[in-house]
Amino acid sequence: MSNRLTVHKDGREIYDIVMENSFERLGAEVSRLLVAERRLCIVTDSCVAPLYLESVREQLRLSCRQVDSFTFPEGEEHKNLDTVRSLYEYLIQARYDRNDMLVALGGGVVGDLCGFTAATYLRGIPFIQIPTTLLSQVDSSIGGKTGVDFDAYKNMVGAFHMPSLVYINTAVLNTLPDEQLVSGMGEIVKHGLIRNREYYHWMKEHSRRIITRDLSVCEELILESDRIKRDVVEQDPTEKGARALLNFGHTLGHGVEKLMNFQMLHGQCVAVGCAGAAYISFRRGYIREEELADILHTLKQFGLPVSLAGTGLVPEQILAATKNDKKMDSGRIRFILLHEIGEAYVDRTVTDEEMLDAVRWLMEEPGQTRL
Repeated sequence: MSNRLTVHKDGREIYDIVMENSFERLGAEVSRLLVAERRLCIVTDSCVAPLYLESVREQLRLSCRQVDSFTFPEGEEHKNLDTVRSLYEYLIQARYDRNDMLVALGGGVVGDLCGFTAATYLRGIPFIQIPTTLLSQVDSSIGGKTGVDFDAYKNMVGAFHMPSLVYINTAVLNTLPDEQLVSGMGEIVKHGLIRNREYYHWMKEHSRRIITRDLSVCEELILESDRIKRDVVEQDPTEKGARALLNFGHTLGHGVEKLMNFQMLHGQCVAVGCAGAAYISFRRGYIREEELADILHTLKQFGLPVSLAGTGLVPEQILAATKNDKKMDSGRIRFILLHEIGEAYVDRTVTDEEMLDAVRWLMEEPGQTRL
């Protein structure tokens, strides 16, 4: 099995997204980057390293002069400038130069941190993404957005820095914890809602095979999500326009994520945010009540939360948290709403009252006054 998508910028080929069902072709793909005389440093975390570091190192040794590795503790709480500083120090002491390359082996935390380091070390060196979670395979590894958290503010320090290659091994899904698979579905359902109604209905029809990790179905799932993300990124590489659509569910979701101190996974927070954004779309008369109910059912079908009941969060605090989000535009939030399922748009007129109404609705117990 092999699938390849090429990402362009200004009509020029920038990098390939390669999908395989093992690491066996990783060395050959990296060799295409002409790295025979380069050193590669694998950046990974303490969760992924025992599973895949040696397999990846073995493959990379076939394509370059030397392979090193840097491992940091797993978890969002380590996606910060302190970890970046430690990685800078490692690279400086090892005398890495602009001809060398970093390799992000892990989920979104690893990819974001490694990408940011690559963007800023010596004013920029190349890097490769090898995403090992479903969420990173369909979202964070594609598009060149890198960054780290600053205190409790998510991704507030970052840079756009395109990878040289994204290599996806779908077999890693077999070792993925259930909650991480569910988290990835938060971004995938979002893709269908904002861009492709048929894809949204297809994933509902194949939900059981997705949940049980039928890799033939998961490959189709990942490929279509990657295609959607690729097409949006090509249209708007630096998030000046259409790329903002990918933030559907993220405005409220990031507020929840911050206040929960990252105890809810990113995709779970996005799912709650999608439910809230769909509710506002319904209240504005864009989608019908039965469509809102269908969106909630679909999210729940994949084990994703659609309620904040029992979290102890305060609606006004969530609203305040959204004001610190990087999606602010001249003091106003760029909120993503649905004209219909499969068609999202950027709205700058969503009021604080509308957001508070949505959050209060999310606070209600499912099955009571909620749909």
